[in-house]
Amino acid sequence: MIICNPLLNTSRLRNLKGIIFDCDGVLFDSREVNVRFYNQVRAYFELEPMSEDEGEFVHMHSVQDSLKHILPEKFLSRLIEIREQVDYKELIPFMRMEEGLHRVLEFLRQKRIMMAINTNRTTTMGLLLQRFDLDDYFWPVVTAAKVSRPKPHPESIFKILDLWSVQRNEVAFIGDSRVDQETAMASGVPFWAYKNEYLHGEMYIPDFMTLKEFLAGNI
Repeated sequence: MIICNPLLNTSRLRNLKGIIFDCDGVLFDSREVNVRFYNQVRAYFELEPMSEDEGEFVHMHSVQDSLKHILPEKFLSRLIEIREQVDYKELIPFMRMEEGLHRVLEFLRQKRIMMAINTNRTTTMGLLLQRFDLDDYFWPVVTAAKVSRPKPHPESIFKILDLWSVQRNEVAFIGDSRVDQETAMASGVPFWAYKNEYLHGEMYIPDFMTLKEFLAGNI
């Protein structure tokens, strides 16, 4: 069941022009893959696996910020070496696309609602979209490599709004983390929390099929 903030004016949804999606934790269940990747990086330097708190951090932040967080400073000068030795491409087959995603994307396309991605990933987003046949749904795809200040700074949201030529109240941002919530708040864009009841937003979404049914009755 969709849980809406009592202040949500559902009539606003009739003017919805675009939805911005986070990637990890929204389009894909990628927590396990991220943990595998960063633990491989730590193992390369003969370090113990990450703690739970470190695993939570890397799930939400950019590669650059994550590496700085989980590695001692003395190893940071060897980041190029790390990328040559640890290949994220090998982990992509372990990614799991969220159930019902294709259906909700097709529904939104039929309704002529624009779709974008706003992620703190850097170089792997294109590979993921190709691997799961999602290339044609999203424009733009804004990664941490395409902005000077990644989430939670609102630069990425503002970039999408500018390319779409829409106002903040004509879109929504779907995310699953505190970083996503802070990004939405900083940009003034309504936030929809995905599978995380502890976040504060305009609505809580338990799964994509429920979202599809809810939007079908309100847009």
